[in-house]
Amino acid sequence: MHAMQYEITLPADYDMGIIRERVATRGHLLDAFPGLGLKAYLIRERGETSPVNQYAPLYLWSAPEGMNSFLWGPGFQGIVDDFGRPEVRHWTGLHYAEGAASEALPRTAVRRRERIADTVRPAAAVEAALEESRRLAGTPGNAAAALAVDPRHWELLHFTLWEDEPSGAPGDHYEVLHLSSPERDRLRRGKQW
Repeated sequence: MHAMQYEITLPADYDMGIIRERVATRGHLLDAFPGLGLKAYLIRERGETSPVNQYAPLYLWSAPEGMNSFLWGPGFQGIVDDFGRPEVRHWTGLHYAEGAASEALPRTAVRRRERIADTVRPAAAVEAALEESRRLAGTPGNAAAALAVDPRHWELLHFTLWEDEPSGAPGDHYEVLHLSSPERDRLRRGKQW
């Protein structure tokens, strides 16, 4: 599994209805994309819970060929043409689990990025994060939980999908506008090594 995300931060007065319409008319185009485990079409709107307007889709790839096909094909080129070329973050998968509410259509996603301190052994940090990912997957209302790592920056990524807004969950909260999940069943479950 590979996780990937790009963020398009928009002006404070941007009409987020434009993004909602974009996803409503184009989101289905990846509903059968080869190699895509799932894509969560995520937005945050400036206000009480977010400091910015942002379109920030997050992908879990079941195969690297799918990720490459997307990045070098017309899908990502549409983003580049409309918004410029964003930085694409990517992480190597460590763990994936379907949650107790996996059959529900998720309405909220939570992304938490956690730096592994220089003084902490990487394996110890990953083991603790694995326990957290397993715990989150077992929480009522959780649809899916993924854990990944960027070893260049020693950053862990916790990504969860929720049936409704989870209370007290740390991290950036996003509204899920659409979920494409053509190969969700091919995302390897459990620990990835």
